Amino acid sequence: MRQKTRMLRTADGVNIAWASAGSGPAMLRASTWLTHLEYDWTSPVWRHWLEFLAANFELIRYDEPGCGLSDWAVDDYGWTRWGRDFEAVVDAAGLQEPFVILGVSQGGVAGIEYAVRYPERVSHLILCGAYARGWGQRNQSEGAQKYRAIVELTKLGWGQENPVYRQLFTSRFVPEGTPEQLDWFNELCAKSTEPEIAAQLLEARMSPNVENLLPQVSVPTLVMHATHDEVVPLSEGRLLAARIPDARFVQLESRNHILLKDEPAWQRFKDEVLEFTGRAVNEAEEDPIFEVLSPREREILVHIASGQTNSEIANSLFISEKTVRNHITHVFEKLGVKSRAQAIVLAKDKRLKTS
Repeated sequence: MRQKTRMLRTADGVNIAWASAGSGPAMLRASTWLTHLEYDWTSPVWRHWLEFLAANFELIRYDEPGCGLSDWAVDDYGWTRWGRDFEAVVDAAGLQEPFVILGVSQGGVAGIEYAVRYPERVSHLILCGAYARGWGQRNQSEGAQKYRAIVELTKLGWGQENPVYRQLFTSRFVPEGTPEQLDWFNELCAKSTEPEIAAQLLEARMSPNVENLLPQVSVPTLVMHATHDEVVPLSEGRLLAARIPDARFVQLESRNHILLKDEPAWQRFKDEVLEFTGRAVNEAEEDPIFEVLSPREREILVHIASGQTNSEIANSLFISEKTVRNHITHVFEKLGVKSRAQAIVLAKDKRLKTS
């Protein structure tokens, strides 16, 4: 998947890296915990997310200040800048049509703020493992104490093979991850930022509170949350769904904050995203390009797309191979292709119905 990476400069002089990949309706994924625009493509934790989203949308994403390809050393890591940075990326991307917002984890805060401020620019709001309130705003003293302990430990164990740190931090994101996936997450820590900045980024996640904005969300909203999410409790997902008018809620059977490729919850996530955004319907619709074919020519193309030879097509349709060749010539001329391989690719890309 080819990606185009660019830089923008915010009003307070911070350079933010953003990238686009894929085609289709635009989807902007709000920045979430420790991304790296280049490194994520090789990740056993994030790669399947990027491949799925870029296969169905023009996926736009960015690294928040403090990590990845964006500026690391900045004056402000606070949550109040999340919405401003999101809006700066929207402007830099030049999005003219209403677009899909994907808010995963902290990304839900920026997505909610933007959807309330500019509802006419948003077609759909998708929140997954998201929250409106940071740990410090939830009246859960035990959870807040544990979170503060993780912040302190981060300053000492960041990017190291520290089993205590891995247990308290890394494994919370993907508790069902393989050793390879856990190793990658630890490596991401070292590559994406440094210990002191990581601690400040974590501290910023304690303070957000946009609960008062939830009743003002007027765009179609889908809320998904893993049942046993250890990073953001399920209760926060239920709060989003309860307070956002007409929001649809989907509970995913998983322990992972970041859904992994081989778990059933990942397939459920994909199906729900496609259905909610109308992409599942679009994928089932055949392109009008095939209307130029006669019924027999269409029948021939279906057999070609299934990989049959001329002889096999002739036997299936009870016609001669010469007749098959003549039909194939007409099909190629009408569709503007020059080879069998091109015809097969076209049939797949333009969603030729086979029945």
